[in-house]
Amino acid sequence: MKPLILFFIGLLLLPVHLSKAAEIVISPETKSLHEALREARELRRLHKTTANEPVRIVLKGGIYPLYEPVFIRPEDSGTETAPTIIEAAPGETPVLSGGVKIGEWKKEGRYWTAQVPEFNGNSFLFRQFWVNGKKAVRARNVADFDQMDRIRFNDKENRILWVPSASVAKIMHAKDAELIIHQMWEIAVLRIQSITIQGDSAGIRFHHPESRVQFEHPWPQPMMKEGFKSAFYLTNALELLDEPGEWFFDKHKRKIYYIPLPGENMNTAETFVPALETLLEITGTIDRPVKQIQIKGIHFRHANWTRPSEKGLVPLQAGMYLLDAYKLRPPGVPGNLSKGIENQAWIGRPSAAVTVSAASFTRFENCRFEHLGACGLDFVYGTNNDCVERCTFSDIAGNGIQTGKFSDTGMETHLPYDPSDEREICTGQHFVNNYITDVANEDWGCLGIAAGFVQDINIEHNEICEVSYSGISLGWGWTKTVNCMRNNRIHANYVHGYAKHNYDVAGIYTLSAQSKSEITENRVERIYKPSYAHDPNHWFYLYTDEGSSFITIKDNWCPEEKFLKNANGPGNTWENNGPMVSEEIKNRAGRNGVIN
Repeated sequence: MKPLILFFIGLLLLPVHLSKAAEIVISPETKSLHEALREARELRRLHKTTANEPVRIVLKGGIYPLYEPVFIRPEDSGTETAPTIIEAAPGETPVLSGGVKIGEWKKEGRYWTAQVPEFNGNSFLFRQFWVNGKKAVRARNVADFDQMDRIRFNDKENRILWVPSASVAKIMHAKDAELIIHQMWEIAVLRIQSITIQGDSAGIRFHHPESRVQFEHPWPQPMMKEGFKSAFYLTNALELLDEPGEWFFDKHKRKIYYIPLPGENMNTAETFVPALETLLEITGTIDRPVKQIQIKGIHFRHANWTRPSEKGLVPLQAGMYLLDAYKLRPPGVPGNLSKGIENQAWIGRPSAAVTVSAASFTRFENCRFEHLGACGLDFVYGTNNDCVERCTFSDIAGNGIQTGKFSDTGMETHLPYDPSDEREICTGQHFVNNYITDVANEDWGCLGIAAGFVQDINIEHNEICEVSYSGISLGWGWTKTVNCMRNNRIHANYVHGYAKHNYDVAGIYTLSAQSKSEITENRVERIYKPSYAHDPNHWFYLYTDEGSSFITIKDNWCPEEKFLKNANGPGNTWENNGPMVSEEIKNRAGRNGVIN
């Protein structure tokens, strides 16, 4: 009888054991997320969970410092009835951080200084510095951007930019100074190589590769129109550190300098710089995607992006930076039906704090993406049926969310993307009820949501505000040619407080042919009026740009009918857009509206 008794005792204990095994609770002091994922993977591999039992990794509050991205692979996949869930413990705030905490501040004259330690055995660059959760200002020659000087001449042949000599007087001997130039709908970050003074003008040469790209690329160009010449400012030199709240990092001495704001105590302040570029990477393959991952209540902070410090930055649009570009004479890109295209370009994609590739049914809910050096969340390729809901994106240097192909590095960027394997396309995504604010605060040409070649996307009931360029951009390629884009929907979003720095802009902007797509019942208002905009009248509430085709734009509220339809293709329908749209539709837009 004894074996039989033990058998029944085992049956009674088994469900209790499995229920407990399906929940893994961690804290910064006990276990890393990497270790917890491996433990969860083993539970499934060894069949220690039931078929319908989710595996939960519960993170208690605190900062989880990362030395490499957390990787989620196909082996970590869940199922529809038993997803893999990574979530915050109730009422707690777990933070995945790629930052390095700076301590042991010392007073040196007017500055406070500290040594920046190595990260994981290596020196590293960074472009952001946070004091008590607020981004400090990288030392620059203007306190207010309305005070920026204007360029004098753009010498493309000799690759020299001429500026007033008085503007560079302080940085003649600075080793690592940068010039940030305003270029229509983008900016460029140019590392200064040398400065030559000729009377009241200074000729600046820049390091490569940005020097070549800057002087060869045709769009967006520095403005040379009288009265609207491009504005610029200088940064990243100790000689420019003169205002409270500013900082400078001497990479040669590994030393950071800071002038505190009134009331800041550097002996007790919490200070961080970013070191790791990507914090979480969900990556499968087209044939074997990651499935059914849910991320809930997690905070992502302190992600880095060093390319501008290493190779400069000359973006084309939406933060996608140029690797090569030049003018075509006569115009015409083979494969693009828009015959007026008169330049060729190849682009790179900025990094992101969280990336998702070759994955399906991924869900981010109630997460916060904040204090980040490039993009917040990026769905790179091959994703479908993903959801981003009730998340906050704030204090981000680049795009809040970017999704879909924008052209691979080997693909000319004006060509239509229509892959033979449709699994490559980002499809069926839902971005709903998110709050996106203070993004594109360094790369001014970025957006709240930047969607490239996507299909069946639903961008609905989001609030986007305090952005440097447009709120939402949908499409890529500048082409009327048929491509993979179709059935896209931008519905009931609230975009306000946009175009803080750049024009050629809209609350909602589209590119290229995308059949059966809709822009409906959105609310767009309150545009900024920067004094240095290249054309003070070139701003819009809604903007269908080159190649936009087969799109219905209907029932969108804005305070006046200021729209642009530039070089559009066929099949667009505009109906009932402007101040005449009902108050009911206007008030329903934005977060917490009805989600269909």
